[in-house]
Formats: sequence, structure tokens, C-alpha cells
Amino acid sequence: MPHRSPWTCVLWDVDGTIVDASDGILRRLALTLEHFGHPAPRRDELAHWIGPPMFDSFQVNLGMTPAQATEAVTFYRALGKADGYTTGVRLFPGIADVIAEVAAAGIPQATASSKPEVQVVALMRHFDLAPDFTAMVGGTPDERTLARKADIVAEALRRLEVAGVDTSRPVLIGDRSHDVEGGAERGVPVIFVTWGFSWPHESEGAQAVVHDAGQLRDLLLVPEATGG
Repeated sequence: MPHRSPWTCVLWDVDGTIVDASDGILRRLALTLEHFGHPAPRRDELAHWIGPPMFDSFQVNLGMTPAQATEAVTFYRALGKADGYTTGVRLFPGIADVIAEVAAAGIPQATASSKPEVQVVALMRHFDLAPDFTAMVGGTPDERTLARKADIVAEALRRLEVAGVDTSRPVLIGDRSHDVEGGAERGVPVIFVTWGFSWPHESEGAQAVVHDAGQLRDLLLVPEATGG
């Protein structure tokens, strides 16, 4: 049955929404924090780290100065490059199918991730999702020039517009409060997914909350009305 969408385009957060990169993130964080004289984080502390730009997280979580955070990010990203951006990363169940179905319905999509764009592109290509995206947008390598979620959302919409996409009714899919806040700043409603690395209160302000890929699909695609 043909489907349509209430949205003219769909923006996707990546970490915690499309992919689970927590194993690699935890390992690299442990090495980075120990290198700079801090205890390694526990897995149950990952919600403090996954989502916001690492440049911000090193300052908020450890009290680093901007200069120290820059050094820590450089060290952390070097570990990631050595590992390979896709090592140990997995897709959340059913998400690839949702992305494929949205694309098949003719709804343009873009990533809107605080993760460095080079990593976003590598991940989307690795999982054969790149063809389903009109634009793949992420942060700049320094995590400062383009890092705020609101600015990344704006950049994703700009690239879609350049590609001729109708951006009058966008929606952002995300798993953290900064997704909700960034979307709100740009007037973009958010569908909040609970399979990421968040606390329950972070969904406050989202237009909807979903707990699995099927629920998300039902909000993104609805059957076309047929005459009878």
C-alpha cells in the first residue's frame, strides 16, 4: 500500500538514534580520561557523554578549560581514527528499515548530528544508508565551528533547500534533550526515541515519544487514502 508522510523532510540524529556506538565510545573515553588523569567512566555514566559535542562534555563533566577540552578532543578523535569510525558500531533494531521506507515513500532525509561529519558519512556508507539521505550533516572536526544542535539543524535544512527539498514541515528524530532544545530553537518538532542514552525527563518538550522502530514508522508514514 502506498504511503505518505505528514512531514516534508526528516532529520535524523545519529548516535543513540540510528547507531549504538557505545562500546567504542566507552573504550576511547576510558583511555582519554586516564591519559588526562581522570578515572575511566562507567557504562552507566555514558548518558553524560553520548549526544552533546565532546568539546562541551569535557568541560561540563570534568571542569576542563576550553584549551584543555580542545586537547582532550584531539586525543579522543585520534583514537577514533585509529580504531576506524565504524568499528564496534551497530544499528538499532529496525531503524535501517524505517529509513529505507521513508526514502521509498519519496520523503527527503538528512542527518543532523553533533558527531563530526566525516564520521557520520563513514557510518552511513558502512551501513549502506547513504543513498537514502539527500544530505549527511554533522559537526566540524573541531566540534566548535559547527557543533550546537540548533546550528546543525539549520545547516541540514539549508542543504536540503539547496537540493530543492520542501522544508516547510520538517521533523527531527533524536534521543537527547539537546535534540529537543535544538529543534525548538529552529522551530522543528522532535520525535524522541527512548532506545538511546537519555534520562526520562529529557523527552520533555518533544512532540511525541516512541519506544521502538515500529512506533516511529507509524508517525513518519501513513497509508495513502484510496478511493472506493
